[in-house]
Amino acid sequence: MLASCPLAAYGDAMTAAPCKGLTRVATLDDLVERDKDHNCPGFGAHGICVKVDAVADLPSRFGEFRIVAFWNNRDGKEHIALVHGDVMGASDVPARLHSECLTGDVMGSLRCDCRDQLEGGLRALGSQERGVLLYLRQEGRGIGLINKIRAYALQDRGLDTVDANLALGFRDDERDYSVAAHMLASLNIGSVRLMTNNPNKIRQLEQHGISVSGRIPHVMPANQHNRFYLQTKANRSGHYMDYDGKPHLPEQDELVLVEGMEAEGGAQ
Repeated sequence: MLASCPLAAYGDAMTAAPCKGLTRVATLDDLVERDKDHNCPGFGAHGICVKVDAVADLPSRFGEFRIVAFWNNRDGKEHIALVHGDVMGASDVPARLHSECLTGDVMGSLRCDCRDQLEGGLRALGSQERGVLLYLRQEGRGIGLINKIRAYALQDRGLDTVDANLALGFRDDERDYSVAAHMLASLNIGSVRLMTNNPNKIRQLEQHGISVSGRIPHVMPANQHNRFYLQTKANRSGHYMDYDGKPHLPEQDELVLVEGMEAEGGAQ
């Protein structure tokens, strides 16, 4: 039976998102066969269509996962989903959208909290009955690795992350979560509890028809090198966290579900 295409909201109108052929299948392995000829008009302004190319086991220090490889038809970028437990057809799935950060995730940079967020997210998801982490190829908030290093150089001269991006001719955040919406739809996930402090992720997923049933705070402790970066996230980018006078508590990055979007502004 064909899975219904998710609904995307544009103003007051509700229109079917442009997906075709996302049939419900029994297992993650079945997605490869289902998607071998998948080609839809795509999600978002850029018409991004992704398909599942490969699935394998991935035991890790954070738990038992399966790794799902996606191919993107617009620019050929490869994205992955790390799946713990049975998410196919499930609702209220704990989910984390993580944009790649070579300097943080791989090199252990202390200028950001990306590695802490990645490892904390995987550890939390691996301890649940089910969960999914999408690893998205959007280096440097979508501006790319070289431009991120250029932005770092501007930050070394006193600019914050927002002004550094603007000085290079970019927006504060160039990331596009339409590919994440398609990936979640491809996994036949009914709704997610999004592990994030970023309201823009929630807005974009809902715009592309993904039901976000709740938010899980995901605040990492600051260090001397990234405190200003995290303060900028909160004060200029509207992230749900506070590094101006309120001490970080250990329970801030535990899986505490915040129900309803209206009450989140005060959730830390």
